[in-house]
Amino acid sequence: MNPAVNRTVKVDFVSDVVCPWCALGATALEQAIANLAGEITVELTYKPFELNPDMPAEGEHAVKHMMRKYGRTLEEVGSRNEMIIARGKALGFRFDLEKRSHFYNTFDAHRLLLWATHEGRQVPLKKALLKAYFTDGQNPGDQETLVRLAGETGLSSDRAREVLAAGEFADEVRELERFYTDRGINSVPAMVLNDRQLVAGSQSVEHYETVLRQMAQEPAAA
Repeated sequence: MNPAVNRTVKVDFVSDVVCPWCALGATALEQAIANLAGEITVELTYKPFELNPDMPAEGEHAVKHMMRKYGRTLEEVGSRNEMIIARGKALGFRFDLEKRSHFYNTFDAHRLLLWATHEGRQVPLKKALLKAYFTDGQNPGDQETLVRLAGETGLSSDRAREVLAAGEFADEVRELERFYTDRGINSVPAMVLNDRQLVAGSQSVEHYETVLRQMAQEPAAA
């Protein structure tokens, strides 16, 4: 058996909280990281990407949005949703796409996630946001929902409310979004390892394990 590598791999996971493929990818990556515990240390940070940056506060009906934006038929949307639900079930993530009736604006969610990074609680907040939206049908653009989720994941509810009310981290989120789009990332999820290797799309647990092991074995960049 090969000795443990015990190398650290930096992972920037570019995603949106209303992207089902991001939920699948994040869940699979989480499982891959857990499977490699003791072998590889992964420094995971979620980076912002908005699928619909111009989405109004009230949102848009999910099925109508998919039909309008992507030119899909009602049957095609239904088939796609069935596939997503099945893939989620295989990973232990439950999609309730009847409860998730709308797409919403996610800019405030990304601001809160960036703040949570500095508080060391970004990963649990991201997981809570994905579950709140895809399983429980809650609005990730609603500030009271965001404040509650922050409190439930060990963050200060009062400070979360201040961050949202004051517009904090807005410039930083926009800067990060531009950084990744300027580098050709125009669909998500997209995973960047050690600032140099891109893994595009939602992948399997096994695939994530493979690329993490490969990156852990590579020499550090000069």
